[in-house]
Amino acid sequence: MSGHSKWATIKHKKGALDAKRGKIFTRLIKEITIAAKTGGGGDPDGNPRLRTAIAAAKAENMPADNIKRAIQRGTGELEGVSYEEITYEGYGPGGVALIVEVLTDNKNRAVSEIRHAFSKNGGNLGAEGAVAWMFTKKGVISIAKDAAGEDKLTEIVLEAGAEDLNDEGESWEILCDPKDFEAVTDALKAAKITPEHAEVTKIASTYTKLEGSQANAMIRLLETLEDLDDTQNVYSNFDMDEAAVA
Repeated sequence: MSGHSKWATIKHKKGALDAKRGKIFTRLIKEITIAAKTGGGGDPDGNPRLRTAIAAAKAENMPADNIKRAIQRGTGELEGVSYEEITYEGYGPGGVALIVEVLTDNKNRAVSEIRHAFSKNGGNLGAEGAVAWMFTKKGVISIAKDAAGEDKLTEIVLEAGAEDLNDEGESWEILCDPKDFEAVTDALKAAKITPEHAEVTKIASTYTKLEGSQANAMIRLLETLEDLDDTQNVYSNFDMDEAAVA
């Protein structure tokens, strides 16, 4: 399990998350737009995908106006770009499994940029279904150790529907079913506990640990893929020692 948080934690320490807040908002807006368009309209009560997307946007403190406009673009009330959803699967250095979810208005550009990112950083694209079987969708919420004690936190989140609470060194990590993500984040908010990081993501069943130059190449590949404009989400089963990054 730790592999997922490892990459999130590394990014956090490198300050990359703050630098990419604009990119995070762009991704969330695109997800809300496509959810409103394809998931069954602009009412979150009848559209689970939209409800999850809005919860994720609120967890990142996105202004309500931005959320509203994104929904209106999806339902056609406001004019907007038409996006296509594509998922690419492949392998990074050391055989690490990777899934790249894309929302793009230009499929040819998206695939050529992703193929280039893989080949330049020691990876290769695979066929559809190559690695998807290894991943499960989960809500993941990270809480700093000094923000809440284990007993209190366990009580709050399990009551709200969380499945698990793990000790990840400097932080607690809460896992939940995506449908319970909103309830769990709301329960934390009500208890005045602010997550360091909260998202609905895909978690691998097993992790591949890399060291040295392979680990560095993998980090470069992840960063390159995440920086692409069309990239919506990147999931991997990459694990490494945090000390090596520091």
